[in-house]
Amino acid sequence: MNHLQKGFLGKTNWWRYILTILILSIGISFFSIPQSIAIGNKTTAGLADASRLDDISYLMTLFDSNVNLIYMLLPFIGGFLFLFFCVKYIHQQAFKNLTTGRVFIDWNRILFSFLLWGGLTVLLVGIQYVVMPDTLVWNFQATEFLLLLVIALALVPIQTSLEEYFFRGYLLQALGILTKNRWFPLVFTSVLFGLAHMSNPEVNKLGPFLMIYYIGTGLFLGILALMDDGLELSIGFHAANNMITALLVTADWQVFQTYSIFKDVSEPNLWLSILPSLIVFPLLLVFYAKKYKWTDWKGKLFGPVKAPVLEEDAV
Repeated sequence: MNHLQKGFLGKTNWWRYILTILILSIGISFFSIPQSIAIGNKTTAGLADASRLDDISYLMTLFDSNVNLIYMLLPFIGGFLFLFFCVKYIHQQAFKNLTTGRVFIDWNRILFSFLLWGGLTVLLVGIQYVVMPDTLVWNFQATEFLLLLVIALALVPIQTSLEEYFFRGYLLQALGILTKNRWFPLVFTSVLFGLAHMSNPEVNKLGPFLMIYYIGTGLFLGILALMDDGLELSIGFHAANNMITALLVTADWQVFQTYSIFKDVSEPNLWLSILPSLIVFPLLLVFYAKKYKWTDWKGKLFGPVKAPVLEEDAV
């Protein structure tokens, strides 16, 4: 039984999906309250400009960057907890079935994907530091960085895992059951993943064409999930991407503004920003395919989604 078919093992009434998304939204909103209260207190005290509270870049200046990171990641904790609750009690589904088509979650796959993309990212930053040293400024502050490290290790994997479980797990299975095919869930969740990042400061800085990168990233992660029959590779990749970004190098125009080791002071370039989704990600797919011996690309990306034949059905 493959990963998408495992969605049939839980309760699949349409209202359960609507209720889950509603509860998930409530959970995310509830865990956003601490930041809203803190901003409200700043505004009341005259320390924040009420007319600029819709500007994410401005909001990032109101608190210490470690505090900002906690506020930013708290809603994902709420989302993860509420999604777990809904899958278990509303869909009456094992969370493991949302994760993988394998009998057990393959932690080696998660670790390998994390180390692969984390290592490549560190290598690329190292090359940038050697070739264009003026673009990176030493930003290391020991005490603040150690606190950042604790926050990143504890919370960033929850943030990235929620996105993987919701887009490449919950929605991919739900839409597979609804449409009985694989290509529509892949395309729809990729576009939705991109649109979910539209409010990021990077889009304001570089323009709407940056959505090519975000949608391309969603497509890449979706292909990983479908071809590898589970979320393990995408979970590891996504965690490495965000964690290394938070810890190693950030910029004033990025959504993550942290006490990272380096700060990138170069002028951002749109085409360099979308390059990974056009060149690097396809090459990575080839590498993953060879390592894990993927076959039947057409069937796994465009084939039908059929309800599994259970033992009691076969009697």
